[in-house]
Amino acid sequence: MLSVEEQIKIINKGVEEIINKEELQEKLKKSIEEGRPLTVKLGLDPTAPDIHLGHAVVLRKIKQMQDLGHKAVIIIGDFTGMIGDPTGKSKTRKQLTREEVVQNAKTYEKQIFKVLDKDKTELRFNSEWLSKLNFKDVIELASKYSVTRMLEREDFKNRFNNHVSIGIHEFFYPLMQAYDSVAIKADIEMGGTDQKFNVLMGRNLQSEYGEEKQIALFMPILEGIDGVEKMSKSLGNYVGINEDENTMYEKIMKIPDNLIIKYFELATDIHPDEIDNIKNDLKNKNPRDIKMRLANEIVKLYHGEKNAVKAEEHFKTVFQNNSIPEDIKEIKIDENEDIISCIVAAGFSSSKSDARRLIKQGAVKVNGDKITEFNICLKNGSILKVGKAKLVRIIR
Repeated sequence: MLSVEEQIKIINKGVEEIINKEELQEKLKKSIEEGRPLTVKLGLDPTAPDIHLGHAVVLRKIKQMQDLGHKAVIIIGDFTGMIGDPTGKSKTRKQLTREEVVQNAKTYEKQIFKVLDKDKTELRFNSEWLSKLNFKDVIELASKYSVTRMLEREDFKNRFNNHVSIGIHEFFYPLMQAYDSVAIKADIEMGGTDQKFNVLMGRNLQSEYGEEKQIALFMPILEGIDGVEKMSKSLGNYVGINEDENTMYEKIMKIPDNLIIKYFELATDIHPDEIDNIKNDLKNKNPRDIKMRLANEIVKLYHGEKNAVKAEEHFKTVFQNNSIPEDIKEIKIDENEDIISCIVAAGFSSSKSDARRLIKQGAVKVNGDKITEFNICLKNGSILKVGKAKLVRIIR
């Protein structure tokens, strides 16, 4: 294992807050002395299984700790997910069925190993211990925390003050996920800044049960490629970890210059010392060149170095040289299919009505010419382009 100082430098990269750093230092020191990896906990509520770079911020930090020799325990909240995390909610959430929870959990399982080291990850479902608690155990658990403290949460407080219903079962969500920390004896719990109440409750509950308190480590929220709002699929400002390398590279090149360093810190595994060098480079070099390195680093994490190089070449060909790439995708279309069908078949729109909208907006070109009509048929070998980077050759 690396020294305590070096580990803290890497762990601290991009972190919003650590509670508390002195305890973390002691845990790392003890870990080295005993040759025992720390247990790093992350709880996932399986309700939104499509992971983007914003979700992956916490996963990337866990991967960095795995590289330092520590163990990740990912807890899929199949039991807590049937209640739903009330964080930030203005009303009681619809409870998921068991079938919905299990299906979402399977989707999460497939995606998290695009980031984490599977050999250093323990995947657990919290029904393993929560479903075994009897009513006496539940009463004991509820006695560890007061309603007064529970109402300190902003969402609960607002709903209470506005006379909006709060289900008693919702109070159990933070208690149950906190009990997860007790069950696995977590050394560190990861979370976004919006999960502070929940993570700190785990720390407090461990103390109530006579365990050593976990370190609470909070990562900041990552803005989307618009540079304004939190990264979100619904806002369209996201970079999905399942997206192809060309799309991923192109999207990253759209981020504003003032977010370059933040993306390096939160979306890559680059060492903090190298990020300091990049900060100096930004003072003297074209930000576009630094951003191209960023795009390359991120694409490499999810698609490998070879595909990252190809994505960069594709970007240069399409955007900088305005040329047609040699490896352009080809699709075979029936003779009677019009341009609307071609756009849909190429995967450039979700429906024919969406394809018409793209044409109306002037986003569609054939062989370099903007298209304004809906019913034209493309000749064999025609190059269909939608937006700035989506290209396909039509084969009849």
